[in-house]
Amino acid sequence: MNTAPYFHLVLQPDLGVVSTIRRFTNDLYQRVLDRELAGRLALATHEVLENAISYSNGRETELRIDIEGDEVNLRTWNHADPERIEAIKDGIDHLMAAADPDAHYQECISVSYQRTDGGSGLGLARIRNEADMSLSYEIDRDRVCIRATTKLVGGLRA
Repeated sequence: MNTAPYFHLVLQPDLGVVSTIRRFTNDLYQRVLDRELAGRLALATHEVLENAISYSNGRETELRIDIEGDEVNLRTWNHADPERIEAIKDGIDHLMAAADPDAHYQECISVSYQRTDGGSGLGLARIRNEADMSLSYEIDRDRVCIRATTKLVGGLRA
C-alpha cells in the first residue's frame, strides 16, 4: 500500500515564506503524484496560504495538505476580523457559483485592473480555474478554514 505524505504547518503570518512552502509542496508531492497534479497543488498552496496570511488578524496561520482516498485536500486556518470573514465568504460563494470557472477568472482579471488596495484579488480564482480545485470554507467565530480539494486521478506513484 502506498501512503501519501502529508504535512501540517503552524506559522506566524509572514508572506516571505509563501514561495518557500510552495516549492517544498511541489518537491514533496512530485515524489508520489504526477508532475501536473503536484504543480497544481503547489500553485493552490501558494495562493491559499497567501490569502490566509493576508486576511489574518496577525495570529497564527495553519496549513495542512493530505490525501484521503481519492481526494487531495489543502486546508488553511487563520483568525480574521468580521469584515474580512464576510469578504472571504462572499468571494468563495461567488466563485463556486460561477458555472464557467474560466469565464469567471477572465472577469476577475478585468476587475483586478481597477483595484486600488494593492492586491490583485485573483488568488482564489486561480485555484478554481488554473489548479482545477473546488473551494469551501468553515467559520468558527473568528477562525476561518479554507479548503481546496481535487480528485486524485490515477492513484499514487510508487
